[in-house]
Amino acid sequence: MQTRFSLSGPSSVQWCEKSLPMNYYVTLTTNCNLKCKYCYGKSCDDFGSDFHGINIDYSIPPRLNYPASFLQHFLEKGHRPVLIFYGGEPLLEIEAMKSVMDAVASASFVIQTNGLQLNKVGSEYVNRFNSIFVSLDGDEALTDYYRGKGTFRKVMANLNSIRDDGFEGEIVARMTVGEETEIDHQVLGLINSRPPISSVHWQLDALFWQNDYSKRNFADWAINNYNPRIRRLIEVWIGHMRESGEVWRLYPFVGVMRSLLTGEPAQLRCGAGWSVYNIQTDGNITPCPVMAGMRDFYLGNIRDVHSEEFKKSVFVSEPCSSCRVFHICGGRCLYANATKLWGTQGYQQVCDTVINLIQALTEAKFEVKGLLEDGTIRPEGLDYPAYNGAEIIP
Repeated sequence: MQTRFSLSGPSSVQWCEKSLPMNYYVTLTTNCNLKCKYCYGKSCDDFGSDFHGINIDYSIPPRLNYPASFLQHFLEKGHRPVLIFYGGEPLLEIEAMKSVMDAVASASFVIQTNGLQLNKVGSEYVNRFNSIFVSLDGDEALTDYYRGKGTFRKVMANLNSIRDDGFEGEIVARMTVGEETEIDHQVLGLINSRPPISSVHWQLDALFWQNDYSKRNFADWAINNYNPRIRRLIEVWIGHMRESGEVWRLYPFVGVMRSLLTGEPAQLRCGAGWSVYNIQTDGNITPCPVMAGMRDFYLGNIRDVHSEEFKKSVFVSEPCSSCRVFHICGGRCLYANATKLWGTQGYQQVCDTVINLIQALTEAKFEVKGLLEDGTIRPEGLDYPAYNGAEIIP
């Protein structure tokens, strides 16, 4: 049995061992070339906020300050890793990224990017990615509203260009979802635009910042807009299976449905802190990139350990671990569980959206099972790369 721990402070951390393939975010820079409303804008409003006693390290360098050979040494004795390039905007450091790809050539590579610099990388390196996660929040109007005028068209042009240049991997639309989002409309617009989009996942703009909660009416939007639209989207998703025999790779639906059908228990679905870790620009290791700078959760430094010696695991605590859907949800988000920036009420409002999604998919399980049994869809349609950075629980 795996050990969980209370996130009330560093003294409560307990560890357990594991033997799983490792996935590492490699944060190349903390800088970004966009000022998105839900990221830059809210970070400015939250400057100096209290993280409920968690000790924050404000000395992280803005770009990679260790040579790629250190990362190579850290990884050389472990199994073939998956490296996920991350930022800020990782493609502001293209040369550093190339150095890492050359130094750890046996790794599999993924990138999470805003897509604006993809045209500058070159097919020699782009075509080495297994997956490219690109930040698109929906259609042109919504993406540009959140991320800046002209962003959508530039990103789509770059995605079409890399397809033309031979990229055959997965292109995942990485959505941030807030009150301006009509989730069914926006997801269907993206998945129906392919090529170039292969897959879609989304994450709620919730529990990341402390000062935005009082300015929003999240609960009303979730109850009256997001939750019913999730149910509508599930109906369309299954209808498309029935009519075409194809399973759209909508990560939250595929991941949860697979678990419902197989009965496999869930741990934290993103893998943070037990099969996925983040390597900061200074080489310090954290459970996930959103927890960069949280000293209480530093797990070591790549200068001091090898990956095969790295056996630490971190898990969520209450209220997640006693929740009735924990066996499917796995805890949603380690950062949110650690910080609880929206308080008890706000935390529960987000959990209610997860319960709605799981309930709706549970109600649809027997129809999907029937489509599998009569051969309308194939089991591999519900396969997906685990712990590659996609959100299973939004």
